[in-house]
Amino acid sequence: MNRSLLVLFFMLALLLRGWAQTGQMPGGFPNSFGGRQTMPASTTGNKGTGIIDDSTKVIYGPKSTRYVLEDDVLNNRQKLYTLDTTMDEVHRFTYVQRSQNLYQDLGTLGTPIRPVFLQIPQQLGAQSGYYVFNPYAYQTKDVKYFNTKSPYTDMYIALGGNSQNILRFDMAQNINPRWNVGFNVQRFTSQKVFGTTGTNDTYKLLAQNWAVVLHTNYRSKNDKYTLLAHFNNMNHSLDEQGGVLPGQTIDLQPIIYNYTGDSRLRSGSTSVHGPHGWEIHNDWHVYHQYVLNKGFQLYHRFDYQSHKNFYQDDTLKLNQSIVSPTTGDTLRFYPSILGDTSRIFQLNRYSLLENQFGIKGSAQYRGSSFNYRAYLRVRNYNQSTHYNESRTSFNDYTTSRLETFLGGWLGYYLPDSLSRVTAEAEFGANTKGNLLYRIKGELESKFLTAGYSSISTNPTLMQERYQSMIFFWRNNFSLPIYNHAYGKLNLHYKQLRIEPSLDYYLLSNYIYFDNKATPQQVDGSFSVLRTGLGYHFQFGKFLISGQGYYTVQSNTDVLHIPPFFMNTRLQYEFLYAKVLYIQTGIDLHYKSPYYADAYMPVTQQFYLQSTEKVEGAILADLYANLRINRTRLFVKLTHANQGLPQAGYFVAPGFLQMRRGFSFGVDWYLFD
Repeated sequence: MNRSLLVLFFMLALLLRGWAQTGQMPGGFPNSFGGRQTMPASTTGNKGTGIIDDSTKVIYGPKSTRYVLEDDVLNNRQKLYTLDTTMDEVHRFTYVQRSQNLYQDLGTLGTPIRPVFLQIPQQLGAQSGYYVFNPYAYQTKDVKYFNTKSPYTDMYIALGGNSQNILRFDMAQNINPRWNVGFNVQRFTSQKVFGTTGTNDTYKLLAQNWAVVLHTNYRSKNDKYTLLAHFNNMNHSLDEQGGVLPGQTIDLQPIIYNYTGDSRLRSGSTSVHGPHGWEIHNDWHVYHQYVLNKGFQLYHRFDYQSHKNFYQDDTLKLNQSIVSPTTGDTLRFYPSILGDTSRIFQLNRYSLLENQFGIKGSAQYRGSSFNYRAYLRVRNYNQSTHYNESRTSFNDYTTSRLETFLGGWLGYYLPDSLSRVTAEAEFGANTKGNLLYRIKGELESKFLTAGYSSISTNPTLMQERYQSMIFFWRNNFSLPIYNHAYGKLNLHYKQLRIEPSLDYYLLSNYIYFDNKATPQQVDGSFSVLRTGLGYHFQFGKFLISGQGYYTVQSNTDVLHIPPFFMNTRLQYEFLYAKVLYIQTGIDLHYKSPYYADAYMPVTQQFYLQSTEKVEGAILADLYANLRINRTRLFVKLTHANQGLPQAGYFVAPGFLQMRRGFSFGVDWYLFD
């Protein structure tokens, strides 16, 4: 991210702040495009105007800026959230770090990312099957709907080591006490570490991301009607490198951890764009409800999604004829070519129109409360693929379907307000007449969370059918079935908190991508058992916390998970000169060696491989988080232990953990 872009962003921030003070946007429109918002004041029982007189002693800040989440509104939970102004985890700025290392990319910000552990579908209905860039988009369930007493702005910048930079700008403001609007903007970039000619390389950028959310929420004067809505856009592009070319040497000595070598996929010229992918999301989401009375309410959810996934390699012949520096063998990156050998062009379009109509309500009896919800969900989707058969001729195919589901949800909240029992179920049928279902039950209390879920849903559209210059398949898979039983204890003793957990999965008709990057289905069932332990020990100003997992499975041929996983933080916190709060410490992460999935850019899928083990090394990050008033900062030395004892390690086949680098970031809240 160049300096001119940063200057432009902060100039825009200052202009927007100025407009906020005058109450108008250009052209006379009300000023309030902002980041995140909460429900108006009456949600908390305050029937005032929502305007704070500057002459009073009330100071604008986190307590005058609240937000709600749609899931709480849907389930009639009167819950308001305040902004997080603590220093905890400010230094974790990449997506892998923010996920507590439960996701893994290809070593660099913006590269394809996947869950380390088994992840089961969360809803019924066929999905597109493209998912490796989804975590870089704003998530619908996490959009914050604000109620602000003054203009709220959050400006965030992280200048990561090795040219990994993130910039975010959020703003929100109430138009009146019941209507708030806002936006979130994100821009991040990363540069190539290997396979580049340096700073003069025309295509030195590896990943680029723009993401925008425009959101609003409104509540009627009598609190009967509530509206939550947003538009969500992501534009993500990536130059595919295929990993570091193996077997490169210096003075006839092999370079095992080669951070500056040639890439496996390339263009052959600095003036020609090499293999690259692109994903674009445009999503519209609306939730609104009308309260006839507390026990009977009407609601409607509307979603329209339009996604595009693109891959192009105009140097296909070159990338199928790269020669190994050590053996002299031809290294073919793509498994096979079904037509013209000079070019790959693949464009997938996915559109979804979904409506959910439902009734819901709540009641109270002797301190306990009861919630219910029943709904009809209708999905109409279309997926079309446009691909080349030669350099100039193209073909298309389309899948269109209509799906209908009936569902219900029940919740019982105990008088202690800390315990609840919920149950939900949803049913439907696919075009073949097979039953689709999703059931779940859960108990949450102060000391225990336990539950069980089972889902039988369609394979993804990608798993069912795919055609390109490289791959061709049409599958008639059985419905995969996922059963999941889980439990977690929350135990306290003085300053010690521990959270032992257990997850058991039983998978039937499991679908995976084999070592040829094509989808296959397991005949029968197998199980996965994961035990975990979270811990948090505070002793004065010292803190040690983290979590560990140990996983065993009955079938290791179709699902590769690291047996042992560990995160640990050692931290010391103190106050300097009465105004500067400082947290300093070290983050440690480790996964045991395992055959992590490889990545195929044509289909944007991770697939099995059993030739290259990755991980098996400790990653240590040194950091210091600082806070002055409401401004939070961090400095960080990532991969501080590089060279102790080895020069690096692989996080995915062909891709190295990012080398040592210095990072700096600022998160600046403004409330007036």
